[in-house]
Amino acid sequence: MTPTSRTLEAPPSPNAESARPDCPECPERPYLRIFKSTVYVRDHERSLDFYVNCLGFSILADVNLTYDGRWVAIAPPDGQAIVALVAPKPGTEKYRFIGRDTQIGFISEDINTTYELWKRLGVRFHQPPQQTFFGATLARFQDIDGNGFELIGTDQFTREIEQERQLAAAKIESDRRTAQELEIARQVQARLFPQTLPPLKTLDYAGICLQARHVGGDYYDFLALGNQRLGLVIGDISGKGIAAALLMANLQANLRSQFTLARDEPQLFLQSVNRLFFQNTTDSAYATVFFADYDDTARRLRYANCGHLAAILLRHNGQIERLHSTATVLGLFEEWNSPIEECQLYPGDILALYTDGVTESFDASGEEFGEQRLVEALRQNKAMPASHTLTSVVEQIQSFSPSEQHDDITLIVAKCTSDNLRGARH
Repeated sequence: MTPTSRTLEAPPSPNAESARPDCPECPERPYLRIFKSTVYVRDHERSLDFYVNCLGFSILADVNLTYDGRWVAIAPPDGQAIVALVAPKPGTEKYRFIGRDTQIGFISEDINTTYELWKRLGVRFHQPPQQTFFGATLARFQDIDGNGFELIGTDQFTREIEQERQLAAAKIESDRRTAQELEIARQVQARLFPQTLPPLKTLDYAGICLQARHVGGDYYDFLALGNQRLGLVIGDISGKGIAAALLMANLQANLRSQFTLARDEPQLFLQSVNRLFFQNTTDSAYATVFFADYDDTARRLRYANCGHLAAILLRHNGQIERLHSTATVLGLFEEWNSPIEECQLYPGDILALYTDGVTESFDASGEEFGEQRLVEALRQNKAMPASHTLTSVVEQIQSFSPSEQHDDITLIVAKCTSDNLRGARH
């Protein structure tokens, strides 16, 4: 029987919709808008007092590392346009631009109210708002350096401003609802991770998942298999965000619904999980999974590595073993199989299962945290409980990569102990 397979499709270009359909030879056009208009002033502080306190503008940026020296960006309340205030040195070519007509016009939804307010605040107008031949109402004014501007109002502009206001309010409400729904999704997904740890005599273990977004596609679990057996699972779903979170929930449901097979027939268990995942997801969906069955009595570990990163087994004598892939990823093939490997654990051995968010966290120069740093962090904490080791490793990753987290960080640490020590409660 020929296996049914899936293909991985390239994602569409983010600029695909911006290409002109009537011009196949035209390149895709990136988003473009006017950034700023420059106004030359004599003194930044005096000008900022005028623009902020009289006109109601906001300061967006204030930097000194430009060719012209200090550069201050300000914007009106709607934030749609930016005015850059530059104070050139006396005697320079640009200094002669101070006090000229800027040709910059500001639109008000109620020009008469704006005129009266600004006039009371000391703004110098040439004349009150007047009708023009093209139907607009216009008032010209100056800043404290004599730079000329226009204040404009028309019924058409007023309608457009009101439409923009309504659209802005609708976007704020939509963003609020989205944030609320994402927070609910985060709380729901958090409940999918282990809430309790089945007690063991010879294994001290703990796990964590720090998501880069509200929700993510990393997964870990601890399954009580009975007869002093524990299933340890870690997985990484293809994709990110909501889509990956839904696939993660699907995989978790498949694992939990089939795990009664895991103790006695692990191959059949994984085959069943793979088939369900294949049948219930899209063609391009897949997951890397590491499944291990730990026997608390014999200290024996049976495992299958389904396309996941190699687990690290730090032996009590300092040697490193890696538990590499035994099969391909779950979900790409309907007919799938993986051999089950075994290894013996001894008191003092440490097993680490992790996703790529651990080793691929990078610093400001682009250097990755890497497997070697992970091994060193495990060695530094080999005498500590699993929960302490877990916390220490995560702190080292975050210290190494203090900027924005780009991927989920998921890690399981399991330490083989003597019989008189019991599994952790976290």
